[in-house]
Amino acid sequence: MNRQILLRRIAPIGAALALGGGAGAAIYAATTGPDGGAGTVVASVPAQSAAQTVATTTSTLTQLYKDASPGVVDITVNQSDSSGANPGGGQSQAEGSGFVVDTKGDIVTNAHVVDGATSIKVRFQTGRTAKATLVGADDSTDVAVIKVDVDSSQLHPLSFGTSSSVQVGQSVAAIGSPFGLPESMTSGIVSALNRTITAPNNYSISGAIQTDAAINHGNSGGPLLNMSGDVIGINAQIESDSGGNDGVGFAIPADAAKNVATTLIAGGKVQHAYLGIRVANASSSGAQITSVVSGSPADKAGIKAGDVVTAIDGNAIASADDLTAQVGVHQPSDTITVTVTRNGSSKDIKVTLGVRPS
Repeated sequence: MNRQILLRRIAPIGAALALGGGAGAAIYAATTGPDGGAGTVVASVPAQSAAQTVATTTSTLTQLYKDASPGVVDITVNQSDSSGANPGGGQSQAEGSGFVVDTKGDIVTNAHVVDGATSIKVRFQTGRTAKATLVGADDSTDVAVIKVDVDSSQLHPLSFGTSSSVQVGQSVAAIGSPFGLPESMTSGIVSALNRTITAPNNYSISGAIQTDAAINHGNSGGPLLNMSGDVIGINAQIESDSGGNDGVGFAIPADAAKNVATTLIAGGKVQHAYLGIRVANASSSGAQITSVVSGSPADKAGIKAGDVVTAIDGNAIASADDLTAQVGVHQPSDTITVTVTRNGSSKDIKVTLGVRPS
């Protein structure tokens, strides 16, 4: 199947070329709490009927929509032909989603939604529109912040939760603008955790949340919400043969997204740790290095193509995804111990991480 970013292309501006659907998606998630543990029965409670269970779920999702949807926005951008969206020249329009995070007008979305934007317009649930400016973007996590200048009464911030406590099987709901239909909501579950997806700049994003909530073109940048209305992820991609929803979507984990958004809003520059290797899953266990970037921290430390990484700082590495995740939790200039197997022998190599190139 094909992994797709789900930005919705609308129509070219100043060119005669018509564009089809592009790539980009937004998901909202609702999370149920954990089941109660076993204990002493002090009273008998009649089981809910199927109809009662459906009614309870419907009521919860309805309330979630009422609480969260005012904080979700539709984003329309004009993009220059340098973005590659319109090979015929001029500009094109694209559409995505986003969500308000404070009463100062900051809105979080995907970096690919605003990539190449010459102008950005935000539409609120009330129908009001406002021009937005780009605060900053980080392609490595596919996170961006834009800002609108409106009265605080128009803003309904959503709160970041944590992605670290998300569990497979939690109920999820998506709110966004699929196919240009703002304020649309779908629901499903968290299907899997710790997926690795590819960022717009071709680096890996680890820890992505997989969901079967329906997401489509135009949903990119919307929040994944739990049942408390907390953002646990930013919806970014689907995996599909058809280009539409096949029940496999991915969201950027909230913990990473919050850190990036906070840095951008504060006027800082986002930096990521850099090792400088390309890897694949080893035939047994570990991450096999397929190539080493010349002059990179790994190269300078003596790591070689063919080495199999089995641990970082004593933490076992079972796959290429594990290695990506372990490097991702570090900062540039951190020194780590990389344990590799080379020619049948184990070797510890100290590496001082660099700054990931843009």
